Amino acid sequence: MSSNLIAEIEKRMPEFSKSQRYIAKYIIDHYEKAAFMTAAKLGNAVGVSESTVVRFADEMGFEGYPEMQQALRSYGRNRLTTLQRLNISADRLEGGNLLKSVMTQDIDRIRYTLENMSEESFNAAVDKIISARRVYIFGAMSSDILARFLANYLSLSCDSVVHVQPINSSGILQQLINLGKEDVFISISFPRYFKNTLTATAYAKECGANIIAITDSEASPLAEYADQLLLARSDIISYADSLAAPLSLVNALVAEVGMKNSDKLEKTLARLEDLWEKNEAYKKEDDSDVSGEMT
Repeated sequence: MSSNLIAEIEKRMPEFSKSQRYIAKYIIDHYEKAAFMTAAKLGNAVGVSESTVVRFADEMGFEGYPEMQQALRSYGRNRLTTLQRLNISADRLEGGNLLKSVMTQDIDRIRYTLENMSEESFNAAVDKIISARRVYIFGAMSSDILARFLANYLSLSCDSVVHVQPINSSGILQQLINLGKEDVFISISFPRYFKNTLTATAYAKECGANIIAITDSEASPLAEYADQLLLARSDIISYADSLAAPLSLVNALVAEVGMKNSDKLEKTLARLEDLWEKNEAYKKEDDSDVSGEMT
């Protein structure tokens, strides 16, 4: 199967039956909608049966319609504008309980990520982080939220963690000037994949660093650089992507590294607690009310 599903469908158009051509034409013209239609709904849209749509997916080499649907989503997500995403999410969520719908979908994404996670890649990534001279972490746009979270907590159990600031291209590469073979570069990116992330990851690869890629699929452009590929389901939930599953994966990395570097983590936390206590960082139960009234 070609990585460009639409191009593959166009190429095979002459060999399709009349009904299959109806399906193919709709997918080519409206892939952003087809990716979120059930087989029955897609069939209704083009005037064919649900079973015909399922057979079309089989004909394209997929193990069932859901697999083709996921391939369409992967194809489309890096091509959709935020406005298109908003329109699609409005169609998917219209008339329903948004709170329940959004959170249920996030639960499904976390479950899918867990069921399809490569424990071998995960464990190898943990070992590389622990043994690294320095750990560089980079993500741009919304992925920078994940990068900051990961850098903050890994710094408690690892000696040298560098959160690479997502500024301009030359500024990003300047932060990687000392990157070498003894280091780990954790690259985080989800559709739409940010070019600066790919540039930085390619540079880190050239420097000989071990690359840990946290992304959404094997079709991600980060995959070709990865020594350890950690996949987390991310999908359109509104004009923004859901980061529930990626954050859960990041949490798992933090927890595992912390457990294996428990001696350092305990010492760091003890010093921090002492520092927080001296500087009264947290409100105590007997503190004055925030309004200034004394109890």
